[in-house]
Amino acid sequence: MPVEALAVAVEVAREAGGLLLDHIHRPLEIREKERRADIVTIADAASERLIVERLSERYPDATIVTEESGVRAGSSRERWIVDPLDGTTNFAHAYPLWNVSIAYERDGEVVAGVVYAPWMDECFTATRGNGARLNGVAIRVSEVARLGDGLICTGFHPADYDRNGAQFASVSHRAQGVRRDGAAALDLAYVACGRFDGFWEFDLHAWDVAAGTLLVVEAGGCVTRIDGSKPALDAGSILATNGAVHAELQETLRVR
Repeated sequence: MPVEALAVAVEVAREAGGLLLDHIHRPLEIREKERRADIVTIADAASERLIVERLSERYPDATIVTEESGVRAGSSRERWIVDPLDGTTNFAHAYPLWNVSIAYERDGEVVAGVVYAPWMDECFTATRGNGARLNGVAIRVSEVARLGDGLICTGFHPADYDRNGAQFASVSHRAQGVRRDGAAALDLAYVACGRFDGFWEFDLHAWDVAAGTLLVVEAGGCVTRIDGSKPALDAGSILATNGAVHAELQETLRVR
């Protein structure tokens, strides 16, 4: 079942990615949501409609959770968790780090996930217990052993800098480099393939982390909440690393 679900997720994510690439050359009709700089475009909605339609055709009894329209309730033990366009601000500025994220959950456990970055045509995939891949080739987390040698990533809304600035500064003083790329699912995929050695972020939702978390775990990494407790899709924070720098990064984030 996870293998079948992954095949469907990859097919749908690639189709949605193609749609988004078409939209990037059109007027985007950008609007803000509840607060400044939290934007959505017509492309987000078009991608979401396509994904929901395709998944509903193949899994008519499954629940589908999406960022823009919420929950389409189902009656089965299956749930799809979808971000139709992760990194909307990047997309709106033609900055290539944006993606489509689709995860498949059965009986409360995410067992398949895909993070597809259309601009680079990079498709990250994982199924529970079978490892993670990039365009079909197996990937692993990095072997960096010290935070001082690591490239770390984070994310936060511009309006939330006061909350996140202290952690950003603390890690900047310790790590080799810190990035803020604005696409959580892709950041997690980059941890899984060893481009980043760690990633942390507050205020996330299930669609931000469901597929990416599975990628990191299946690539041999470690995922917890920022305080080190057990991760959950609704945890609100995430700390994902190659495992070797996990304790050091967690301690560095414990800003007093």
